[in-house]
Amino acid sequence: MKVLIADDDRVYMRMVSIFLRQRGLEPTPVYDGMQTMMFARRTQPDVILLDISMPAGNGFEVLQNLKGSSLTGHIPVIVVSGSIDAEAEGKVLEGGADAFVRKPVDMNKLYEVICHALGIQGEPPQKEPV
Repeated sequence: MKVLIADDDRVYMRMVSIFLRQRGLEPTPVYDGMQTMMFARRTQPDVILLDISMPAGNGFEVLQNLKGSSLTGHIPVIVVSGSIDAEAEGKVLEGGADAFVRKPVDMNKLYEVICHALGIQGEPPQKEPV
């Protein structure tokens, strides 16, 4: 299953990518809003992890565009944010996000949310660490 990870924090991106790869998922990193839209349309991922604070199109705008497009509107979007704005979670859920996960991320919790969004029952087989 393909996971598009949209975040400008390269350390976080590497950490999440390794974690997901070890669980048999195929992460693809993108680093800004424009790349997110382009890759989502082109690759049709199974789920998108979306930061709301990115260059070239903030996450709120990207979420709105993803959910408003016939090409990407069906893809589950999980917003992952370090925002301390108390209204951010409600705003993204009203905007069509399937879930909201706060940074710093508990990887196991994030994985549970991804599995739920993908409709995966139980855990897929884990790969050996690389």
